[in-house]
Amino acid sequence: MTGRELLLAACLDTLVGDPRWLPHPVRGMGAVIAWCNAHVREMCQSSAGLRLAGIGLAIGLPGAVYAVGYAAIDVASGLSLWCGTAVSIVLASTTLAGRDLWDHVRAVRDALQQGNLPAARQAVAMIVGRDTEPLSESGVVRAAVETVAESTADGVIAPLFYLAIGGAPLALAYKAVNTLDSMVGHRDERHLDFGWASARLDDMANWVPARLTAVLLVLSAGLMTGKTNRMVDGWRIFWRDGGNHPSPNSGRPEAALAGVLGVQLGGLNYYDGVPHERPLIGEVSRALVVSDISLAMRMMVMACVLGVVMAGGMRWLV
Repeated sequence: MTGRELLLAACLDTLVGDPRWLPHPVRGMGAVIAWCNAHVREMCQSSAGLRLAGIGLAIGLPGAVYAVGYAAIDVASGLSLWCGTAVSIVLASTTLAGRDLWDHVRAVRDALQQGNLPAARQAVAMIVGRDTEPLSESGVVRAAVETVAESTADGVIAPLFYLAIGGAPLALAYKAVNTLDSMVGHRDERHLDFGWASARLDDMANWVPARLTAVLLVLSAGLMTGKTNRMVDGWRIFWRDGGNHPSPNSGRPEAALAGVLGVQLGGLNYYDGVPHERPLIGEVSRALVVSDISLAMRMMVMACVLGVVMAGGMRWLV
């Protein structure tokens, strides 16, 4: 994949996003994972059997996705150079979720700006797994800001990272890893063994992109606001609180964004009515307000632009 193709893929995602009426590789991956999750338990009853099956799925699905992506581009290139380029660009664009993230978070912000808290809760329920009915306005804002931080990492910067080092096939393989983690990489009793390998593989795949996202968010704050104190606070909270999260990666961009916004993230969430207390990230300098979502969205866009420039630059150099 050339730098020009990567740039065109990012532009295609920005313009088109993820229309639900179009077939999407991730939905296909999700269907495969759901089938395996439902049927593997009929064959594997023991903890060791489930873990072995989970390892096979965690290795096999990304490998198969990589092979299919590579073959699709190769076959299209055999027809014509332009055809191969077009397939590469389209497949690469499906690995990016910047437009989809923007649309979902904007729906939350717009509902809050209109004073419609129930609609905001419904909108934020589309992008978080926690219970949203009991959320206050500040709780909805916190959920949206946390999502911006985490999804900028695994929805945009991570795919760009893998596009830069391995083109569309490797980025598609990353999306398979990420989808596996979101569907079976849970720590509950049902998925503890079967999803163990998927969760560990996702942790490894996101180690560099999560920290890169944190750096880009801090730089974005300086570029957009011109205030060095925001960057200083972002670095400080990133280094101090980046590990305050159940995930070894998600807390890094959340800490950076909390620092540049001057807010506190983390705390109490409910999942299916069960309370889960997460470590706090950032400092309580003020309450979260709707404008924090807007600022987080703008920083997300700037971080994504910087990510595209960096990834495209890497492809032009190789």
